[in-house]
Amino acid sequence: MRSLLALSLCALTFGPHAEAGTISDLFCDDSARLEKQLMTRQGAQKLGRGMRGPDALIEVWIDQSGDWTLVQSYANGTSCIVAMGEHWQEIARTQDPA
Repeated sequence: MRSLLALSLCALTFGPHAEAGTISDLFCDDSARLEKQLMTRQGAQKLGRGMRGPDALIEVWIDQSGDWTLVQSYANGTSCIVAMGEHWQEIARTQDPA
């Protein structure tokens, strides 16, 4: 699955609408297009998200095999894949002791 994702990202990198990131491992694209790519081609679902600042949102995407993708979305409509990995494990939240 990771090789399929890597191949897809390489193909998108050289596509007409892809934008280059500031570091070589960063892949950026239109937020809606990147979200569609993650859902349809990789079968990923958004597990959670949180604000990184006034103009940035971090999202964690997980697919059925446990591969994960960390996406940072910006207010200008661009999103970037900032990290990817394997073997995601969800950890149950514990209640705070009273």
